[in-house]
Amino acid sequence: MANPSAVCNGHLHHHHHQKQNNLLKSGIYKKNGITKGMKKNGVSNGTLYKKTFIEHFEQAPMYVAVLTFLGFGVGTIFGYLRDFMRAWGLEKRNIAAEREEQKDFVPLYQDFENFYTRNLYMRIRDNWNRPICSVPGPQFDLMERVTDDYNWTFRFTGRTIKNVINMGSYNYLGFAETDVNALKTVTIELQKYGTGVCSTRQEMGTLDKHVELEKLVAKFLGVEDAMVFGMGFATNSMNIPALVGKGCLILSDELNHTSLVLGARLSGATIRIFKHNNMQSLETLLRDAIIYGQPRSRRAWRKIIILVEGIYSMEGSIVRLPELVSLKKKYKAYLYLDEAHSIGAVGATGRGVVEYFDMSPDDVDVLMGTFTKSFGAAGGYIAGKKDLVDFLRTHSHSAVYATSMCPPVAEQIIRAMKCLMGLDGTTQGLQRVRQLAKNTRYFRRRLHEMGFIIYGNDDSPVVPLLLYMPGKIGAFARRMLEKNIGVVVVGFPATPITESRARFCVSAAHTREMLDTVLNALDELGDFLHLKYSRYSKSSHPELYEETRLELED
Repeated sequence: MANPSAVCNGHLHHHHHQKQNNLLKSGIYKKNGITKGMKKNGVSNGTLYKKTFIEHFEQAPMYVAVLTFLGFGVGTIFGYLRDFMRAWGLEKRNIAAEREEQKDFVPLYQDFENFYTRNLYMRIRDNWNRPICSVPGPQFDLMERVTDDYNWTFRFTGRTIKNVINMGSYNYLGFAETDVNALKTVTIELQKYGTGVCSTRQEMGTLDKHVELEKLVAKFLGVEDAMVFGMGFATNSMNIPALVGKGCLILSDELNHTSLVLGARLSGATIRIFKHNNMQSLETLLRDAIIYGQPRSRRAWRKIIILVEGIYSMEGSIVRLPELVSLKKKYKAYLYLDEAHSIGAVGATGRGVVEYFDMSPDDVDVLMGTFTKSFGAAGGYIAGKKDLVDFLRTHSHSAVYATSMCPPVAEQIIRAMKCLMGLDGTTQGLQRVRQLAKNTRYFRRRLHEMGFIIYGNDDSPVVPLLLYMPGKIGAFARRMLEKNIGVVVVGFPATPITESRARFCVSAAHTREMLDTVLNALDELGDFLHLKYSRYSKSSHPELYEETRLELED
């Protein structure tokens, strides 16, 4: 379904609540999920965290998992039955097929690979790719469409569904807006520069707006230099291959975004996966990499780089940056931090997870982020030491071959960033950051109290609500739309097969009335569809692991 490669070769790490309670009672584990009972050089690992760090990953009751597998099993059986009927002409074949005269050719695609798409996804396809016809603010307008052949094709009715509450867009700070006064400077730049640059950064595509934006990004992040790119996805996929190559080792979180996965694969470096946010798993890989070196030759790795995200877009979890930086320093590895969802969304002034943990930007070797979410624009950036950025200006595939960011988009980012920094003479940016944090905590707290299972960190504006059963994915999204609420639902293969979910993105632009409307609808729908699986409403589930050998240095 959505974002099929978001989960890379792994499943979520679940934690047993009863075992956790026993450990908490025994005093071995504390709320921040760090083992306090073990010390090195007399320093407790818990001192790495300056604030309480709580994440929720409650495991569903056993009957839910059984019914979920049963639902997929029944769907698979009927899928094979319908394929048999299509093969014998008893049912119309709607999906693309090879022409008769090409039957002797090697097929362009494997028919079995599309089994899930044609037999399961098609039944609920109406819940994705819905076209909107307004700015994706806290509310939007939706073009109504209907299907006459069970979602194989759609037709538009010509009607518009007005004022749908938007709980799916990454408009964290509410900068996706059409206010004339707010966009005045963008309009001026549009009239001055036009819409496109028509060249790459290394040819004739570097404008004064790009230079201004890069200086502002570096100042905002507190680093020496920064470089901006026209596409957020390509910021990862086209720059990672410039930083690492053959003879290098990439250690990647199993739930990293597709752009990180693609960039790692294109680099030609060796890739090893560690369990999601599990520092024990990462340290094991680091230790083995140092001891054994490269396969066969046993030579030392040219570079070891750790790829992580600030906020994981499917889990709502926040990277354990203090522990990660400690490991990085201990084993002399490099750290690449993707702040696509966290820049602007967390931290006292919106400067991402580095500020959230009250750490120095110098602790991270490569700071990456996008302008597509909190800044209501497009593109991305890489920031850090001047030597790093100068190297990318010469060697980045995106800088050499991709068209530069268009000037009006650059101006939109500049105005949003200046607002966050208070350089526009107002405190509006700070108010937006605080409102987002307030909305996030309120929304998550209410969902916990209602009895839903939600994943992630208490401060993360990405809120996954677990649906589990395949039949409930479509029912949930359709009934929410009937209540004029637009939601994003996600299932296999973007998530593990037993963990289908709805993903809410909270915005600073959401009013309390909007959130209450959504919460009331969820409360009613949760009872109707029996989605309130939590056995521990209003409870916390810190990250716990059975491994007990993690040793970190400050």
